[in-house]
Amino acid sequence: MRFRRWSMDRLFERPSGRGLVAVPLGLIVVITLVDLHSPTDVHLGPLLVIAPALTASIAGARLTALVGLLAVGAQVLIAVLHGGLTTSNHISQMIAITLLSALIVLFARARDRRSRELNRVRSVSEAAQRVLLRPPPRRVGPLRVAWLYVAAGDEAKIGGDLLAVARAAHPSTRAVIGDVRGKGLASIGEASVVLGAFREGAHRHALLPDLVAAMDDSVTRNLEEVADTEHDAGEHFVTALVLDIPDEGGHAEMVTCGHPPPLLVREHQVTELTTRNSAPPLGMGVLPDAPLRADRFAFTAGDYLVLYTDGVIEARSPTGAFYPLAERLASFPSLPGGGPDSLLHHIHRDLLAHADGQLNDDVALLVIERVPTRHLLRPLLDGHPMTDRAGAHPDGAPPSEAGERGI
Repeated sequence: MRFRRWSMDRLFERPSGRGLVAVPLGLIVVITLVDLHSPTDVHLGPLLVIAPALTASIAGARLTALVGLLAVGAQVLIAVLHGGLTTSNHISQMIAITLLSALIVLFARARDRRSRELNRVRSVSEAAQRVLLRPPPRRVGPLRVAWLYVAAGDEAKIGGDLLAVARAAHPSTRAVIGDVRGKGLASIGEASVVLGAFREGAHRHALLPDLVAAMDDSVTRNLEEVADTEHDAGEHFVTALVLDIPDEGGHAEMVTCGHPPPLLVREHQVTELTTRNSAPPLGMGVLPDAPLRADRFAFTAGDYLVLYTDGVIEARSPTGAFYPLAERLASFPSLPGGGPDSLLHHIHRDLLAHADGQLNDDVALLVIERVPTRHLLRPLLDGHPMTDRAGAHPDGAPPSEAGERGI
């Protein structure tokens, strides 16, 4: 039984061919019967070559070869029953079907080999992309996190947008969301530089402005090495929003480097957190001589932060209108009781409806909720909750559908 299962799997190779293979087999039967009941001067045998040609489009080379043999056998049967197996007409038809079937099988083998190579390349590419943009933990300290990532490039999991969450030692949680100039696969190298600088610096620098300054220095030094400078040398930069959310104190800090401001959701009230100390985008090497200053704002239990890239607010409707994220957030009827997963699901669904399902730019969304102390499931250790590194939902629910699709 094991050998038989292996043989059939190798024959079909493409699961979609299991049911459709009845079509070419039926054609062989129909063409054979019609030819046998037609006058002797009517020759339908050459049409049998359609069967292996159809099989090649829905199944693998082995099944194509098998159907080709059946087509040749059907032509032999027609010749025998018509009493002319050795006639030049039937011999030429059998030779033609045999040669054409052999050519079709060769093309099918070449296609299958290329398909296997592409599948291997795709699997390696997806693994590399998952390593680069590691999914943020769903529970970190006193926070619950939900995220969405949609790349503009075909077959791509990531593009020019970036997001990450990391723990700091003091204790607090750091988060970054950013947008590389450009979009799609061409921006992956530049996004990797920013993510690497953030992950390295998040644990080293106690103050948020120091972290941002270190990120800018690293990005400025390394960006030109990975950027595509063939057409636009010297014009590479990354907008970014970097957050620091202490476990205690009911507040958070942010440094905005040319990035759209976050939205604070508190009891159905949506507030745009405009910055008073904006910095230029990362990688331009023009940070002000004066030390960077972080903006502090209240972020208490039950509050939500919505971080996003310009691919969200610049998504256009069929009439050309931009997506009004803040207005739409305030209009959601279930806001904010369902947790970050529910809020993210509402935004994603509403965004797709607004854009008629067509998102032409990379999209990244990060929703962060500060959980009330009574809802923390993890015990306190040295004064701060432990991070749930397994990524389990604090309410025991499975991971959000949006988060799983985003990466």
